[in-house]
Amino acid sequence: MRSEIDFIFKTETTPIVSGSFEWSAPSNIALVKYWGKKENQIPANPSISFTLNKCKTITRLDFITKKENDNFSFDLLFEGQPKPDFKPKIRKFFERIDSYCPYLKQYHFTINTQNTFPHSSGIASSASGMAALAMNIMSLEKQLHPEMSEDYFYQKASFIARLGSGSACRSIKGNVVVWGKNECIEGSSDEYGVQFTSEIHPNFQKYQDTILLVDKGEKQVSSTIGHDLMHGHPFAEQRFLQANHNLSAMKSVLENGNIADFIKIVESEALTLHAMMMTSLPYFILMKPKTLSIINAIWKFRTETNIPVCFTLDAGANVHILYPENVLVETLQFIKTELVGYCQNGQYICDEIGFGSQQVLL
Repeated sequence: MRSEIDFIFKTETTPIVSGSFEWSAPSNIALVKYWGKKENQIPANPSISFTLNKCKTITRLDFITKKENDNFSFDLLFEGQPKPDFKPKIRKFFERIDSYCPYLKQYHFTINTQNTFPHSSGIASSASGMAALAMNIMSLEKQLHPEMSEDYFYQKASFIARLGSGSACRSIKGNVVVWGKNECIEGSSDEYGVQFTSEIHPNFQKYQDTILLVDKGEKQVSSTIGHDLMHGHPFAEQRFLQANHNLSAMKSVLENGNIADFIKIVESEALTLHAMMMTSLPYFILMKPKTLSIINAIWKFRTETNIPVCFTLDAGANVHILYPENVLVETLQFIKTELVGYCQNGQYICDEIGFGSQQVLL
């Protein structure tokens, strides 16, 4: 297992004159949630997530050498248009990874990025965005350091992605990723995400995630602020113990295929995440009335049909509906007839478990 010091770039290199890379990176949906962090984007508790397939960020990185190497230089385009309000976050990211990627100051970058889903609506756009950028940066480093191993390439990509957005480290690989040290997960680390080490039961392969877009607007509180509110939270320590216990339980569930236990853990984790927000100071309610209506409809449908549909939530109002592939037809019919009316403009996204970042060949 590598530590932070292993990712410091120590090799003298000759700059490449210019070049381009392009990567897609998926969003991910945490089954056991990370909420609260220590210094340097270290999680206060471990988490485990499904990597998604269709909800992703596609980022192209063009670069050219420049004469002065004393600062970061980049232009940023979001869906083809300048996006000045994104630039401070990217600059802060570059500053955080400076000692690990010092070669960045040798280039001027043009970052052209786009999402396949609404930005800042609770579908982890920071995670996929930072993961895609990290993969491009590591492609540049790989060109500067061709003998780099594939294992190191992906671990460092996850490591630097984490410094941009914590959960981004879970968007490098797929299909199930653990982030945070936990004694039940071999090789797990606070520094980067690792692929789930056990064989996943067939029940959870090709698992479906339909995302109901209840509110596509900006969240009222950023995840960064939300995480900070766990410092001094009256229930923080008990929550961290709960997350570790649930991660161990989820490991067993993913191995043995027990969908009933999966549902209990996933829904409890979603509600606990929002309970932490509602009991912090200041406090927030990110669920909307329609979010609650959807949850109650899911519970009623599951009770009446025994179809194993469940929900989870990120730090927002949108609802992720998780279910096995073999009940796809019945679940989509339920969504179309009973839930679509709760969605903003009737919009929802059908996704499924995916396999991590992919390079786009130019």
